[in-house]
Amino acid sequence: LKNQIREALLSTLQMEPQDVRHTAALVLAKVAAIDLPRREWPNLISSLLANMSATPPHHGVRQATLETLGYVCEEMGAINEEVLAAEQINMILTAVVAGMRPDEPSDDARLAATTALQNAIEFAEHNFDNEPERNYIMQMVCQGTSARDERIRISSFTCLHEIAANYYAKLPPYMPEVFNISVKAINEDTEEVGLQAVEFWSTLCDIELDMVDDEDPAETSHHFIAAVVPHLVPVLLKQLTKQEEGQEQDDTAWNLAMASGTCLGLLARTAEDAIVQHVMPFVTDNIGKNTTPEDWRLREAATFAFGSILEGPSPHSLAEIVRQAMGFLLAAMKDPHPYVRDTTAWTIGRVFEFQHDAGNSEVPELITRETLPQVAQVLLGGLGDQVHIAVRVCDAIGRLAEGFTAYAGQSSPLSPFFKEIVTNLLNASSRTDPSHTDSTRLQISAFEAINDMVRAASPDTLDTVGQLTPVFLQEIAKTFNMPVSSGEQREKQAELQGQLCGVLQVIMQKLSEVEQYKAAVLQYADQIMETLLRVFSNHTSSVHEEAMLAVGAFTYACGRQFTKYLQALYPYLKMGLMNHQEWQVCLSTVGVLGDISRNVETDLLPFCDEIMQLLIHNLGSNDVHRSIKPQILSTFGDLALVLGDNFEKYLETVKRMLSQAMHLSVMQAQNSVDDDFLDYNNELRIGILEAYSGIFQGLGPGKADLHIKSEVPLIIEFANSIGRDQQLDDTVVRNCVNLLGDICTLVTNVGPILQQARSDDWEKLLNYCSDSGHLLGDTEWAINAVHSAVQQSGAS
Repeated sequence: LKNQIREALLSTLQMEPQDVRHTAALVLAKVAAIDLPRREWPNLISSLLANMSATPPHHGVRQATLETLGYVCEEMGAINEEVLAAEQINMILTAVVAGMRPDEPSDDARLAATTALQNAIEFAEHNFDNEPERNYIMQMVCQGTSARDERIRISSFTCLHEIAANYYAKLPPYMPEVFNISVKAINEDTEEVGLQAVEFWSTLCDIELDMVDDEDPAETSHHFIAAVVPHLVPVLLKQLTKQEEGQEQDDTAWNLAMASGTCLGLLARTAEDAIVQHVMPFVTDNIGKNTTPEDWRLREAATFAFGSILEGPSPHSLAEIVRQAMGFLLAAMKDPHPYVRDTTAWTIGRVFEFQHDAGNSEVPELITRETLPQVAQVLLGGLGDQVHIAVRVCDAIGRLAEGFTAYAGQSSPLSPFFKEIVTNLLNASSRTDPSHTDSTRLQISAFEAINDMVRAASPDTLDTVGQLTPVFLQEIAKTFNMPVSSGEQREKQAELQGQLCGVLQVIMQKLSEVEQYKAAVLQYADQIMETLLRVFSNHTSSVHEEAMLAVGAFTYACGRQFTKYLQALYPYLKMGLMNHQEWQVCLSTVGVLGDISRNVETDLLPFCDEIMQLLIHNLGSNDVHRSIKPQILSTFGDLALVLGDNFEKYLETVKRMLSQAMHLSVMQAQNSVDDDFLDYNNELRIGILEAYSGIFQGLGPGKADLHIKSEVPLIIEFANSIGRDQQLDDTVVRNCVNLLGDICTLVTNVGPILQQARSDDWEKLLNYCSDSGHLLGDTEWAINAVHSAVQQSGAS
């Protein structure tokens, strides 16, 4: 029966009309994805290739066959094993590249071949290692960029993206030709083709930036971008003036002007200081141009170009340029054209993001007490502009505030304007514009800017921050009266409640940092908790998450006084721990459980049996998202630390789970080369280490010897596995060294166990901390404790 189905599908490729053949191609690829990994249907590829050599040729069948080959390669690419033999790949590529030839009579078949090559590129390593074959493939692709059919030109440039991504090292001989055809497409072809040509250079930037980040000695950068900057930048700058009226109001708009600006930004990040000299003449020539009504395009393009190069070059190389430009930018916020004002607000935000850091002596000072009044005046005025511009201004205010976050002292330059800016942001958050559907976005942006202002608040503005608590409690209360008869209305209510709970969380966090200002939270304690409980009762996951995080911040203001709210909160805490489907809610709840335990300590005992049951279930369940599990382990440590002896009844189960987690982590470290898995493994390690630290400290001397000394050899082996990492993670190392310090402090005769370990890779962790100035302050006590334990062992 299977063979009959396969033959029927293959024969369908011969049928009319083309839609039937296209559908058959899709189905064939799906069946191939099942059969080929099982080594079934061995003659599939040869059967398809027979269609390509049939005489007389049938263009429709050739097209459908090429589509099938492309879809099959796409399916094989999604399978993490080598399914196609080298001979099959070679045969596929031969047929596909033959179908791309300029003398192919059918444009549809040529398009299908070019699209198939996109999907087959990743399998063509052997062919790209062979110079004649590589030359022929590149020739066909480059010729495709000038095909008469626009679809083929677009697909050919997409092939170039794939070739660059997979065979960067092979590109040098072809770059002059690729540069010429891409520039020709950008300057002369249709916008869709030009977009793909620009995207090629953006792709190349991403590749070279990744090389810098990865620092892989096996990969050599050819510095294509540094070489092309003087020649490509003028081409991109020209495209910036091809804006579409009104596109500044549409976040989904994408055209050649926007793509060129994005590419310019990537060039700046890749070429760094070298790009400045090639962009600034265009900026200075055009940023103030106002001779004809259409000159707004030049002003906007110049502003966009300037904003695009702010990330990449060093702050020092741009410092004087930015200082001079600030006057132009602030004045341009009054430009008669809204597009110019929109881009100007975006650029000012970028200036603050990359050139303004008042707490960093390495960044030249940009915003001072003398210059801030004008900046604040212009930004406050911008909050009243059109909604899309006000959104940009909110972002700029947030970036301005972030630059003062690390400012030392009782007062910052932002302090005199703090109350006025926050008041205006509150007013902006309640703006409604019937002509604009983006009022919600302005509300969100205004709240995010308020969060940034609060985080940056200096001590002399904390009274004002305290006054915001009742304001936002009142704002949340208003949401309970919103109409919720439709799904859309309920979603709008939930989104607003989530934003407001987020602001309340930031306010409470800020006030709780200073002991005397906790009172500003506590005077509204009952009202805060009643409000958050009412939000929980909405049963909306997004709000549940934000409200839960607000509870976490609230616990630090309350301390042990939070105990009075435990009974009312517990049903929602339990609900969050059981919410496996919306895993972010569950993750937030586990984190807040740790906050609660640290603050109410043993007052949590009446709830602990069920809490531990839920946590242990989540840890062992395959239905629970893996990101939650390291946090659960950390929470075991929090609970063990505060419950002390009362944690002993859970100890055997927790020890078993920690042992399994350590085994899993060691295996992942040995076998994983994927960055995501390595990151997750480090999260898992941190959870394990924090759990053990909490357990050792919670048990204390004596009890630690009695209940958990048997785990020490396993923990040391775990530390050894961490020490064998090629690249050590600071947080993992800090936690591991401090755990070893806890063990040497709380458990007797650990020195011999350390010396008898199968390897001494754990010593690398101590040396790493000793050599890292930023880690030594947190770990010096632990390093001394370990050395002391080892020395005592040697002396005895």
